[in-house]
Amino acid sequence: MSAIRTINVSLGDRSYPIVIGNGLLNGGFDLTDFVPGSDCLIVSNDVVAPLYRDRLLPNLSGKAISTLDLPDGESHKSMATMRTVLDQLVSKGANRDTTVIALGGGVVGDIAGFAAACYMRGVAFIQVPTTLLAQVDASVGGKTGVNHPHGKNLIGAFHQPRVVMIDIDTLSTLPDRELRAGLAEIIKYGAICDIDFFAWLEENMAALLERDTEALVYAIGRSCELKARIVADDERELGRRAILNFGHTFAHAIENCQGYGEWLHGEAVAAGMVLAASLSDIAEAENERLQALVAAAGLPVKAPAIAVDEWLRAMGLDKKVQNKQLRFVLLGALGESMLTSSYDAGKLRRILGGSAV
Repeated sequence: MSAIRTINVSLGDRSYPIVIGNGLLNGGFDLTDFVPGSDCLIVSNDVVAPLYRDRLLPNLSGKAISTLDLPDGESHKSMATMRTVLDQLVSKGANRDTTVIALGGGVVGDIAGFAAACYMRGVAFIQVPTTLLAQVDASVGGKTGVNHPHGKNLIGAFHQPRVVMIDIDTLSTLPDRELRAGLAEIIKYGAICDIDFFAWLEENMAALLERDTEALVYAIGRSCELKARIVADDERELGRRAILNFGHTFAHAIENCQGYGEWLHGEAVAAGMVLAASLSDIAEAENERLQALVAAAGLPVKAPAIAVDEWLRAMGLDKKVQNKQLRFVLLGALGESMLTSSYDAGKLRRILGGSAV
């Protein structure tokens, strides 16, 4: 077991630690101090639960545990699935001191967190993310929710966890495609606000793909540090936090147009970042540098073929839209980003048209 690294998300009385290391499951990190009552509901899915649920139980010694396994996949991130979590809480007679624990990837965390936010107007919530994407993005910051048939994450709430426990040992069973998808969100942090981290990724991408423990701990930790800092400044995405959506306006449109689950979220983010960089006013050499890093991670640099009008329809449901005006997170340079409604509309159509049939 390596040394535990702890990063604090500073939100006043809603502050919480992100705990990173290996060997944290099987009782390696005690979660009971973050559980206000005696009852816990572990929400997982039918892929992760057989691998890790029994290994989580020693971290909750002395607590009364009930469990619920959801179907796996983005296509199940819906109100119907979320209601099964609420139904389980009701059927077990859960009180306001019950704790909901998400064990799984971003879909599990978003659904379980949204249910925790809604049940009795809010019960305690713990994140135990088991995918790289969830460890560096979805589990941190308190965004919870589900998809609507017409748009991604349109229904949800902000609900901060009590603690995020990241055991990188769970990445040993993660399929290669899922690992690469998580690397997209890691690349994002370097692109939007940390050029030194971006350069480190260029030097260490091979080690990350080989699942080198030291490289993973550093990359996950640095990503969480950057996100924690941004969330502490802007918890409810009223300003600076929006830069975390770099590439996501395009990515969510890809997922919506292709069907949820056809492209993994990280794959769509990768192609979306390339499109956002192309729309940005940056040097071509920097654009090429971003594309090269995305490609080195084994991620797509080209979006699927979507008609321009379909792109614009899907992007019109983006949560950053104001007064029916699209806003994008664009780069001023690698490592510098901003949310803006000032962009070349003709250039946008040309970029989108490059993917059209």
